[in-house]
Amino acid sequence: MEHASIMYNIPLVILSIIIAVTASFAALDVSIKINKAKPLARYIWLSSGAFAMGLGIWAMHFVAMLALHLSMPVSYDYQIVVISIIPAIIASGLALYVISRKTAAGTIRIIVSALLMAIGIVCMHYTGMAAMKMAATIQYDPVIWGLSAIIAFITSVVALYLLQFVSQNHRKPGIWRIKAGSALIMGIAIAGMHYTGMAAAKFTPHSHHIMSKEAAIDNTLLAYSIAFCMLVIFGIVFISMFVDQRFEHQSIQSERKFRSVFESANDAIILADSRGVIISWNQGAEKMFGYKELEVTGQKLQMIIPDKFKEAHQRGMDRYISTEEERVVGQTVELEGLNKNGNEFPIELSLASWKEDQEIYFSSIIRDITERKKTEMKINQMVYRDALTDLPNRLLLNDRLSSAMNQADANQQQIGIMFMDLDRFKNINDTLGHDAGDQLLIEVAKRIKASLDKSDTVSRQGGDEFIILLPHTSTAEVTKKAQTVIDLFSRSITIKDIELFVTPSIGIAMYPVDGRDIDSLVKNADTAMYRVKEDGKNNFQFYAPSMNEIVSKKMQLENGMRKALKQNEFRVVYQPQVEVATGKIIGVEALLRWHHPEWGVISPAEFIPIAEETGLILPIGEWVLHEACLQNKTWQQNGYQPLRMAVNISSRQFQQSNLVEMVRDTLTKTGLHPSFLELELTESIIQDSNQAVHKMQQLRDMGIHLSIDDFGTGYSSLSYLKTFPINTLKIDQTFTRNIYTDPKDASLVDTIINMAHNLNLKVIAEGVETEEQLQFLETKNCNEAQGYYFSRPISAEDLEVILGEEVA
Repeated sequence: MEHASIMYNIPLVILSIIIAVTASFAALDVSIKINKAKPLARYIWLSSGAFAMGLGIWAMHFVAMLALHLSMPVSYDYQIVVISIIPAIIASGLALYVISRKTAAGTIRIIVSALLMAIGIVCMHYTGMAAMKMAATIQYDPVIWGLSAIIAFITSVVALYLLQFVSQNHRKPGIWRIKAGSALIMGIAIAGMHYTGMAAAKFTPHSHHIMSKEAAIDNTLLAYSIAFCMLVIFGIVFISMFVDQRFEHQSIQSERKFRSVFESANDAIILADSRGVIISWNQGAEKMFGYKELEVTGQKLQMIIPDKFKEAHQRGMDRYISTEEERVVGQTVELEGLNKNGNEFPIELSLASWKEDQEIYFSSIIRDITERKKTEMKINQMVYRDALTDLPNRLLLNDRLSSAMNQADANQQQIGIMFMDLDRFKNINDTLGHDAGDQLLIEVAKRIKASLDKSDTVSRQGGDEFIILLPHTSTAEVTKKAQTVIDLFSRSITIKDIELFVTPSIGIAMYPVDGRDIDSLVKNADTAMYRVKEDGKNNFQFYAPSMNEIVSKKMQLENGMRKALKQNEFRVVYQPQVEVATGKIIGVEALLRWHHPEWGVISPAEFIPIAEETGLILPIGEWVLHEACLQNKTWQQNGYQPLRMAVNISSRQFQQSNLVEMVRDTLTKTGLHPSFLELELTESIIQDSNQAVHKMQQLRDMGIHLSIDDFGTGYSSLSYLKTFPINTLKIDQTFTRNIYTDPKDASLVDTIINMAHNLNLKVIAEGVETEEQLQFLETKNCNEAQGYYFSRPISAEDLEVILGEEVA
């Protein structure tokens, strides 16, 4: 049977190949865009690329068919023509999807994908052939038809490899030439498949066929129109890619600028996705945390977060992702980080977030604030901490007390304030030195802090004063804790290999009963502490309003004494000291009296302890010594018999480093010879000071007489009687007064007299008021006596009368 003759319009054939090459080039460019695009943009480029590439393949096919000229009229079923477009778009979409995957496609996947693409292309080609309407039958050569299918498969494999290669190597130099060569290969391969398929077709005219009445369309004009439309479509695609490339170039430049800032920053900058997976890590983060970028990229942020914060961190991320409620995001917070070595360190975190393709991302700017924290700690130490004990100072205590008071008001609770002072601390400080005193305070602070709850605050106010704040407590609990603190000091404290015993005096005030402000609470606790001191120390006592009256009176007396020195309100009176054997006056004791213009005569028992406590005893004692020495010298100059003037020296005076110099200076100024001065010292002075021997020896070397006052009422240690350079023991009046009523006192007086004589010491008895007492002392060979039996303390003028009578 004779077949229809076939001719091709060569310009249209060339045009079809150009369309195939152009479509291939567009597909390669689109593959690059797909590979670089973000998820949403990737799907847009994939869809548009599949449409453009599919239309290109179809257009090449249809233009090539229109280039075919048979020896008979040919028209087309346009419904079938349109349907043939669908396999081309599906095949193109499949190719672009395969290369859009982030990982390189394996050989098996490419073969399977190429097989599906080949089926699509073959379907597109032979569906298009079926759209031809003519008076002939189409028959296909099986061998050539199979060859066209094989070419379609090979074309698909080549296309996939080229698409994948170009998309993954688009940044390499010379990619333009590679793309052009690849597009040419793909275009010729696609065209080759088409024309091979056309070569398989044989057109056999129908016998006695009737020519169609439909008007034949100028196929050449139609081919050029389709080609023009496709070139317009490709032009739009290329323009879109060019515009996108320009934006991408600007984006790359911006990214490079950002990257340069990102990498040059000293702070750690970390980017992470909504799952907390690290996607970017700068050099600052490498230095700070010790991990290289490759070690952490793809890992969870949890790796740089300490275990104790991981759960809270995850809850915060989950809450923000679900609610977008900003608690930490947009804020700067202080946390702790964990470096590669497992060390925790303080950090400052600034966290921000942004949305991209419906996914939330986080950027963290992290600063290592270790040095800043150290500086803050040092400043805090200076401002809020006691430099010696590291306990809170007054400022920090006030802050905590103010907060505790607000909380107590809200919850209707009580607060306890314990004001503690160490008994006899000054004696230890003066004896062993300030360094030992500091070590003692440090040890005391440690003991107190260890014995209390974590919610309690121990504060050092200065010197040996401590304040303990007990929030949300009760009177019973405060009592228990106060006793605990007292018991702490039952154990000795060893400083410089010396075993020391100190005791505390504690005053307690309760909020709000004993004061509703800080000053009142502390003042009242201090008042209660001083009451403990007065009552024997080493105890605790709660504040009572009546204590304020005592404190007020003490303050009045203190202020009065300060004025009394300036206004000459003090007077010195003298009590004769008599030789028991002869009844002759051999000395006098200088005693201080205070005549206040408003309050009248004030007993020494009232104001002397306050003078000791406040330190006023120092100027007052110096004044008394000067007045007594001057008076004794005056009597001598007036012709009275020489007497020894006894002057009391308090423990506070004796502890003065310049005591010896002060006494020597007084004797020089008054002109009194040292042999006519006797200094009366208390037993506590000798017991408390290791410097006592040296200081007493200096006074004794000057020729001054030394006596122990009120012997038997203090420590009564016999060892110092042979150690210290003393001349006389003075028996306290409490023993003398009860000689005839208490046999024990009589025996004690007898023992003291015998002991003193055996040690070559003289004895003087105070408080002699009766003839019987004097006779007892005389039988016991007591050397001297003084008391009301001989004379009350009298003025210098009255004593001159008695001295004058003795001379007469």
